[in-house]
Amino acid sequence: MKAVMLAAGIGARLGSSITEPPPKVLLRFGGKSLLEYHLEILRQQGIDELVLGVGYKYQEIEREIMALGAQDFVRVVFNEDYREGNIVTLWTVRDELRCDGPVLLMDADILYDQELLQRLMNSPHRNCLLLDRDFEPGDEPVKICVRDGEIVEFRKWLSTGFDFCGESVGMFKLSSDAAQLIIAQTALYLDQGRRHEPYEETIRDVLLTSPRGAFAFEDITGLPWIEIDFAADVARAETEILPRIALNAGRRHDAPAATKSRDTTVSTKDINKGAAQDL
Repeated sequence: MKAVMLAAGIGARLGSSITEPPPKVLLRFGGKSLLEYHLEILRQQGIDELVLGVGYKYQEIEREIMALGAQDFVRVVFNEDYREGNIVTLWTVRDELRCDGPVLLMDADILYDQELLQRLMNSPHRNCLLLDRDFEPGDEPVKICVRDGEIVEFRKWLSTGFDFCGESVGMFKLSSDAAQLIIAQTALYLDQGRRHEPYEETIRDVLLTSPRGAFAFEDITGLPWIEIDFAADVARAETEILPRIALNAGRRHDAPAATKSRDTTVSTKDINKGAAQDL
């Protein structure tokens, strides 16, 4: 499976706390760039290739790819109009979304626990979003609204008539058919001059016009992740989210060893029991 990631933006909302900010995918947490975290998780989950839609300071991204020795795993597609909306970057990578099988579409500016991607990839749903019920109210998060187990809205502005809603994580598993429909919808937006629309609007249009059950979600509430939009997000990623990710990773690392120890103890008891019976 291929992952296609949107990484062309300027990151203007990071504010004056970061002078001449790097591309957000190069922001560093715990000594590693977001790109390095992405690469580690994508490889762990068996992704074959990562394609980055780049623009702002793309040469710095290319240098990081080389420094990480990832040039055989990562390709870049340049969006010369990166100062416009991310929907233009989505159009720039349209050929990469055309696959015979499923494809991952991801934001580049998220720091997340590897279990998020694992749940997305292992989901039985052909077209799948990730939903977090624990989010800050307001117009900034892209929301997923659910009624009777079905997604009934997907955008920043809440509608009425839903059972609950959550924040979209910004990573999507798409079937080849859904990807083609999203590409076609993106073309329509650009033909209409709607170049500053958030790219999620094209996914929304396809989602809401698809047959019931064509799109579904996995609830990842409680797992650590954050989208890096503002300076406060940078601080929270470093002081809160990254330590939680590290804690979860430590637990996953320790769990097999503990299981193996318990299995060994049982096996030893069985051997001793068998030896006693032979006497």
